[in-house]
Amino acid sequence: MPILSRPPVASFSLAQIPRLLLIALFLFPVTSAAQQTSQPVTVAAAADLKFAFADLSRDFQQQTRYTLRVTYGSSGNFFAQITNGAPFDVFLSADVAYPEKLIQAHAAVPGSLVRYARGALVLWIAPGVSADPSKDGYGVLLSPSVRKVAIANPHHAPYGRAAEASLKKVGLYAKISPKLVMGENIAQTAQFVEYGNAQAGIVALSLVRSGRPVAGKLWEIPMDSYPPINQAAVLLIHGQSSPAARAFLHYLSTPSARTIFQRYGFKLPAAEDN
Repeated sequence: MPILSRPPVASFSLAQIPRLLLIALFLFPVTSAAQQTSQPVTVAAAADLKFAFADLSRDFQQQTRYTLRVTYGSSGNFFAQITNGAPFDVFLSADVAYPEKLIQAHAAVPGSLVRYARGALVLWIAPGVSADPSKDGYGVLLSPSVRKVAIANPHHAPYGRAAEASLKKVGLYAKISPKLVMGENIAQTAQFVEYGNAQAGIVALSLVRSGRPVAGKLWEIPMDSYPPINQAAVLLIHGQSSPAARAFLHYLSTPSARTIFQRYGFKLPAAEDN
C-alpha cells in the first residue's frame, strides 16, 4: 500500500528568529499609523471659524497627513452636547469659559486648553441703507431705514454677549432692543444681513473676511467697547488617545496657523492669556 505523503512542515532555525521579529516589529507600527491617519479628527468649531477653518484644515493636513471633520455651531450649544456625550475629539470655542467648564466637568483633558485667537466685532450695514457707519458709528442703528438689527443669541453665543455688552456700554441697547433679532450662532446672524432679513448686524470680523465680496458697508467696532473675545480650544475626553487630535491642538499655536487666523481678521491672543 502506498504511503500518503505529508506536506512539508516549515521549519525555522534559531538564527532566523531575530530577523523575523524585526520584520514583525516593522510591519505592525506601519499598519497602526495607517489606521490612525485614516481616522479624521472630529472637531466642534465655533461658527466664526467657518471660513478660516478651510485653510486651517488644508494646511494641517499638508503638514501632518491627518484629516479633520468639522461641525460648526454656537459654543454654548456645543458645550451642552459635549457634556451629554457628543463624540467630538477637539472643541474650538469662541470663548475661554466653555472649555474651562468642560475641564471642570471631566469632559475635557486637564492642561490641554489652548488660547488660539481673539475675535473682533464689526457692524455690517446692508445695501440700501443710506446711513454710513464709518461716519456715524453705532448711530446708524437709530436710522428709520434700519428696521432690524441682528446679533447672535447672548445666552449661548459669546459674540452675542460681546455685542450686547458693547451696545449697553454706548447707551444704545435699550433704544434699539425692539429692533433686535437673534441668530442661533454668529454665522446665522451674518446670514440675516446677507439675505436681507435685517438691515444691520453685529457680526464676527472673520465672517466678512471670507475672500468673497461683501455688499454693504462695514465698520470695525472699537475693541475697547466690549469684553475681550478670547477664544480657546481644548482636547476632549473622547479624543484623548488620538495622536491626530493632540497634533491638531498643538498646530493651533504654530506660526502657520496664526498667519491664517490673522488673514481672516482674528487678533493674536494677548501675551497674558497664554
